[in-house]
Amino acid sequence: MSKRIFLIVMDSVGIGQAPDAGEYGDRGSATLQHTAQAMGGVSLPTFEKLGLANILTLLGDQGPITGIQPVQTPLASWGAMRELSEGKDTITGHWEIAGLLLQPGFHVFPKQDPAFPEELTRAFAQVAQRPLLGNCHASGTQIIERLGEQALREKSYIIYTSADSVFQIAAHVDAIPLEELYKACEAARKLCDPYRVGRVIARPFKGEPGAFERTTDRIDYAYETEEPTLLQHLQNHKVPVYSVGKIEDIFAHRGIDQGWHTGENASSMERTEILINELEHGFVFANFIDFDMKYGHRRDARGYADCLEHMDKWLAEILPKLRQDDTLILTADHGNDPIFKGNDHTREHVPLLVYQPGISGQALGIREGFFDLAQAIAHRFDVPPMLRGKAF
Repeated sequence: MSKRIFLIVMDSVGIGQAPDAGEYGDRGSATLQHTAQAMGGVSLPTFEKLGLANILTLLGDQGPITGIQPVQTPLASWGAMRELSEGKDTITGHWEIAGLLLQPGFHVFPKQDPAFPEELTRAFAQVAQRPLLGNCHASGTQIIERLGEQALREKSYIIYTSADSVFQIAAHVDAIPLEELYKACEAARKLCDPYRVGRVIARPFKGEPGAFERTTDRIDYAYETEEPTLLQHLQNHKVPVYSVGKIEDIFAHRGIDQGWHTGENASSMERTEILINELEHGFVFANFIDFDMKYGHRRDARGYADCLEHMDKWLAEILPKLRQDDTLILTADHGNDPIFKGNDHTREHVPLLVYQPGISGQALGIREGFFDLAQAIAHRFDVPPMLRGKAF
C-alpha cells in the first residue's frame, strides 16, 4: 500500500528551554510561551485540537501558551524532542531530525573583531576579487543598514557571522550580479570545509540607502553530511523523497528526488498543499522559514504570533485533505525566542505533533534526540532501521 508522510519543520518554533540551555546562554528561553505572553494570548484553535498545549504537561514549569489549553483527546500524538547534538543552528537541527548526531558540533567563529581567521579572509579575498566589508558578528538586517550604502557604492561583499556556524556573504543586487555572488559562495564553501563550518549563505539585498531589504534569492551552501541521512536511506529503499523550502540547501541536494526551493512560508504552504493533493507515495520534507527569518531574528513578537496564527488557519484547511494512511508531522529545529536577549537562536525543546486521520493521539513523551523522528519515519515506511534512535 502506498504511504505518504509529510514532515513540516516550523523553523525556530521552540517550546521551552532545553536542559542544557544554560551552556548556550539561553536559560529562560521559551519561544512559543513568550510569544503568546507578549501578545496577551494567541488564537491557535487547530494547534490546540492537535494537542500543542498538552506538550507542556511533559516539560514541567515552562509556562503556558497563553490562549490555548490542553485538550482531553488530542487529534495528534504529542510530545517534545530534546536535541543531543552540539549546537543550535538550522543544519544541526535538521541533520539530527534526519538521523545524525553531531559531536563535536560545527565550528563557531569566536565573538571578536575580526571574526574570521586571517588566512580564511585572505583566501576568500583572492577568489572574490572584490573589496570585503564587515568581517564581524552581526545581525543580517542591521549590517546591511550599516554597510549597505558603502557596499553598493564600492561594489563590495559584506562578510559576517553569528552565534551559528555560518559564513554569510551579503551583496547588493545592483552592484554584484546574483550569479557572481553564488559563485563566490561556492568558492567560500570549499574554503570553509577545513574549518567544519555548517553553512555558507548567500544574502542578496536590494533597495536604496535607508530602505535596504533582503531578497528571497538566498541560497545556503551546507557542509556535506559524513554519513547517510534519512533521505538517502529512504531513497536506497525505493521511497521517493521530495523537499520544500530550503531543505535542498540544508542537505547539499543529496537524497532528494525532486525539490522546490521556496523563500517564504506562503509559497512553501502552496507547494506542500499541491503535494498533498497530487502525490501518490513518498516522503515530503518541508521547512517553513518565516518564523525564524522574518520574526525570530528580528525579535518581532507580533509578527511571530501572526505567523503562528496564519499557520493554524492553513492547517485547518489542509487536515481534511489528508488520506486515511497519511501521516503529518509538525516539529521544529531549534528555538528563536523573539523576546529573549540578542538576535540568535535559542537552545530549546521542540514540539512534536504526529497526526494520522482517524487515529486518536497519545503521549509520545520527551524524545532524547531528534533522531527518534528519523527512526519512526523509517519504521512507518517499512524500511530497515536507521543507525540510532527509537521509533515511536
